[in-house]
Amino acid sequence: MLEDQQRDPQAPKGRPTPKRSDAQTLRRKAVTTPTDRKAAAKQARESRRVDMTKQRQALAGGDERYLPARDRGPVRKYVRDYVDSRMRVAEFFLPIAVVILVLSVVQVGSLQNLSLLLWLVVIVAIVVDSFVTGLRLRGQVRSRFADENTKGAVAYGLMRTLQMRRLRLPKPQVQRGTKL
Repeated sequence: MLEDQQRDPQAPKGRPTPKRSDAQTLRRKAVTTPTDRKAAAKQARESRRVDMTKQRQALAGGDERYLPARDRGPVRKYVRDYVDSRMRVAEFFLPIAVVILVLSVVQVGSLQNLSLLLWLVVIVAIVVDSFVTGLRLRGQVRSRFADENTKGAVAYGLMRTLQMRRLRLPKPQVQRGTKL
């Protein structure tokens, strides 16, 4: 009657059970962590340094295998390419902000009023551009990647628009004006 029951595929046998002392010896040999704390820390630092080097090179070159989890996948790649293919108002925020701050420091009343007006114009332009970009990007992502998880893709793209093109990571892979 016991022979009629099928064997669980998770527990294949066909060999004798090893002695406890043999099993413990094999387990101890499998652990490769150094017994010295300093050596273990040095090994961990070296491993972390190698991983970070690979990740840095991937961010510079766009190698999908070593990118951080937030940048992986075809959806994120499309969003990066979509954002990088056009000029956005938000990417010029920092240079414009420096100019506006210089204007606001100058002790001329009309220039200070102009700087306040420029702040308002820049912020409104960034909000409008981000709103339009978000709507278009959401539509494009939904139509191209209907079967995939697109959660957070639009926010990822909008955060990328806030960075100057030269400072973006992963580096832009498309030129401005490229049709996607």
